[in-house]
Amino acid sequence: MIDLYYAPTPNGWKVTIMLEECGLAYRVVPIDLQHGEQYKPGFLAINPNSKIPAIVDRDGEDGPQTVFESGAILLYLALKAGRFLPVETRPRTECFEWLFWQVSGLGPVLEQANYFRNKAPEHLPAVIERTTGEAERLLGVMDGRLATREYLAGGAYSVADIACWGWIHYLDKIGLSLAAYSHLQQWRDHIGTRSAVRRGVAVGADA
Repeated sequence: MIDLYYAPTPNGWKVTIMLEECGLAYRVVPIDLQHGEQYKPGFLAINPNSKIPAIVDRDGEDGPQTVFESGAILLYLALKAGRFLPVETRPRTECFEWLFWQVSGLGPVLEQANYFRNKAPEHLPAVIERTTGEAERLLGVMDGRLATREYLAGGAYSVADIACWGWIHYLDKIGLSLAAYSHLQQWRDHIGTRSAVRRGVAVGADA
């Protein structure tokens, strides 16, 4: 059994989708971000960086295994289940490239764009223009990649797609559009039809 410390956010969805795709048994431990539960000592013992998601795999190879950082969790689960990570070197390397591109670029940039567009106490036009412009550049990078292939890496659906999909699914709430990115829109809609993806996004939606 895997304990998943979770809130329904794009980073949280990465892990619920992966768990559903892999058919791994898990138990959700909700973390109320609005009330600061991520800063409580019990959670900090699991993730000292005070962010969701995090997991504790009660059936780890050497006993209970704690994993934090969404990209690391995806790789851990892919290796545990033997799924969604290419075996051969070239496609696996592509998968790593796009996974790390997401965790270092797409996610942080969209998070900043969302904050300054929708949540910041002060309206800062220059910052909004900068973060929105970088977000749109990254969307263009993805759109170009998907112009010639069905999935981001390795020729098959993988952790790279799972990592990116939740953030693209979230774009409407940020206030960004896919109207100029037809290939990316098609990819988002196609992956969104997967039953495991629908189940993963539904976790905690009514909380």
